Amino acid sequence: MAPLQITRLALLQIVDQPLTATEFAAILARVLLGLAVAYLVYRFIRRLPWPRPFRFRFLLIHLAAAPASGLAWLILTSGAVVLITGRPFIPTVRQVPVDFLAIGSTVYLVIAAVTYLDDATARAARAEAAVAHTQLATLRAQLQPHFLFNALHTVVQLIPIDPARAAHAAELVASLLRRTVEEERDEVTLDDEWGFVSRYLEVEHIRFGDRLRVRAEMDPDLLDERVPSFALQTLVENAVRHGAAHRVAPTEIAVTAAETGSHLTLSVRNTGDRPPPVAAENGSGTGLSRLRERLALLYGDTARLTYGAREEGGFEAVLVVPRGGRRS
Repeated sequence: MAPLQITRLALLQIVDQPLTATEFAAILARVLLGLAVAYLVYRFIRRLPWPRPFRFRFLLIHLAAAPASGLAWLILTSGAVVLITGRPFIPTVRQVPVDFLAIGSTVYLVIAAVTYLDDATARAARAEAAVAHTQLATLRAQLQPHFLFNALHTVVQLIPIDPARAAHAAELVASLLRRTVEEERDEVTLDDEWGFVSRYLEVEHIRFGDRLRVRAEMDPDLLDERVPSFALQTLVENAVRHGAAHRVAPTEIAVTAAETGSHLTLSVRNTGDRPPPVAAENGSGTGLSRLRERLALLYGDTARLTYGAREEGGFEAVLVVPRGGRRS
């Protein structure tokens, strides 16, 4: 069955009375012209961005354009009916304000509301992305001094003792700094992130020796999952700084990645009897607090970061992000 025949049968069901071919064509023309006017209204509204600060002239333009769109619909419909039926189209006094001006104005205001709401949503998304990128830049700026100072100090100490090992450590530091400087992505694969963290831990192991022990448990099937860049690094670095860096006894850092339904859970635990730092508890001025802010910007309430002292001693940080990464 042809589309026009289907449309005509649908109209018959609505009006519940027979329609001649001419009447059907007139109704169809009215609908199509209404859609054309709606599209022109949309294009017109797109050319009038919401002013900041708000201007009264902006409101007056829309108050005048709303009934004008209804009037344009009336004029176009009148001309179409004349061409189709050969009879002049003279609507009653009631039809003009109700069927055309009121409906046209309502459609105009609905299109305007949806368009400006969509623009506001897009601006908010761009603002969040900009803030998230700023948070990433801040985190990168925080990581670089730690890497540079501690790692270069280790390299200098190794040069007279073990030059070959010092050269290897210098290469590791260079690769870490290169990644820290060049990384612009908000998300990376867990495989990429763990590769970066592994090189970092290798440098720290050169620094601390047997005082630092690392145990990793990761399902290979999860390595393609996306995580915030430098997220796992932040958790591991926090464990090293507040674990092995302040203990003479060996410190074990356990890193695990597990699937929990529709989410990916990353956990970093470190042994030790040192209490967690005050800054980590109150959530201010630390890499953990910055990471929590990034999570809110990237994932909203679908991700979370918890951390604190463990009953058996040490510290634990748990990061939960949606599988599949950020929904754009």
